[in-house]
Amino acid sequence: MDCFRKWCCAFFARKMAAMFTCCLNCCGDGGSGHIQLKEMPTVQLDTHRMGTDVVIVKSGRRICGTGACLANAPLHQNKSYFEFKIQSTGVWGVGVATQKANLNQVPLGRDSNSLVLRHDGCVVYNGEEKNRLPANNLPQEGDIVGITYDHVEMNLYLNGKNMHCPASGIRGTVYPVVYVDDSAILDCQFSDFYHTPPQGFEKILFEQQIF
Repeated sequence: MDCFRKWCCAFFARKMAAMFTCCLNCCGDGGSGHIQLKEMPTVQLDTHRMGTDVVIVKSGRRICGTGACLANAPLHQNKSYFEFKIQSTGVWGVGVATQKANLNQVPLGRDSNSLVLRHDGCVVYNGEEKNRLPANNLPQEGDIVGITYDHVEMNLYLNGKNMHCPASGIRGTVYPVVYVDDSAILDCQFSDFYHTPPQGFEKILFEQQIF
C-alpha cells in the first residue's frame, strides 16, 4: 500500500511539473511564446541628412548654424501636420523636400526638390513664387508656424490660424525640411503640438505605424 501511495505522489508531482513548465513557456519571462513589442522610433531631425554646417541639438528638435536638415520620417500618410517655433529670427525656411535636395545651399525652393515658406513670407518651389503670406502676418520671433501636407497641397498656419496660403507642385516622397542662416534658430515640433492640428490631419507616423 505504501509503494502504491509513493507511486501516486511521484506521478502527480511529474504532472504538476510538466504543467508548470508549459505555463512558463507560454507566458513566462524568456519563454518561447513571449512577444516583445518593438518600440517605435521618435520623429526628429535627421543628423545623417543635414548640411555640413548645420548644428542639431535638444534631442533632434532644434536647428542652428547654416544649412538645411530633413526629418527622419517621410510623409507616407495621407494627411500630416507638424510645427516649427521661431526661437531667433534671421534667414530661415520650412516646408517639405525630397532626399535629393541640396542641404548645403540655402535658401531652399530653388529647384523641384523643395517647397518652402521663406522668412520673408514667400512660398517658393522650383524657383517660382507659388504664394505669399500677407505682409501683416509675417512670422516673428516666438511665433509657431504649422504645416499641413496631403500629397497635393502644403498649407500654412500661424499661431494656429489658417493663412489660406496653399502651394503645390512637389512630387515623390517628401520629408519635413527646415533651413537656417544668419543666426536663425528654429525648434521642430513633431508631436505634443502647441496648436490642435486641423481636422483630419495628425502627427507624422512611420510607415510601420500606418495600417
